[in-house]
Amino acid sequence: MIGVWVLLAAVVATAAIALVKRRVDGRFRSAAPVHDEASAPSPESREVVTTEDLGGAALGERVTLVQFSSSFCSPCRATRVLLADVVRGREGIVHVEVDAESHLQLVRRLNILRTPTVLVIDPDGAVVGRASGLPRRDQVEAVLASVGA
Repeated sequence: MIGVWVLLAAVVATAAIALVKRRVDGRFRSAAPVHDEASAPSPESREVVTTEDLGGAALGERVTLVQFSSSFCSPCRATRVLLADVVRGREGIVHVEVDAESHLQLVRRLNILRTPTVLVIDPDGAVVGRASGLPRRDQVEAVLASVGA
């Protein structure tokens, strides 16, 4: 009888974890929430990505979506296809994919904890948003609209 209770507890815990993961996966959040001028981060404390960090890839004139991927990650492939499709035909918006395994210093500096992670970069290279996990098309469209792209 104890085995049945253990199994039931495991199923309930797994379902709860799956629901939480589904809710937060791919959701974009602001990199530096600003409530007023007094709480705005200083330019020195902002996360900034340069063209050198991206292997020479140019930043977009309006926004750049930087995707951190790894070779064994299947959601990374789906994210690559989604972002390429969303960016296609939009002026000033660029999608850059970075191999996390080959850029460990950058991964550590930007606190990338899992793949895929997508960073939203403004034209100056500042990180203005991020999402971990496979985002949905409507989430990508919403973040682009929120940054005026």
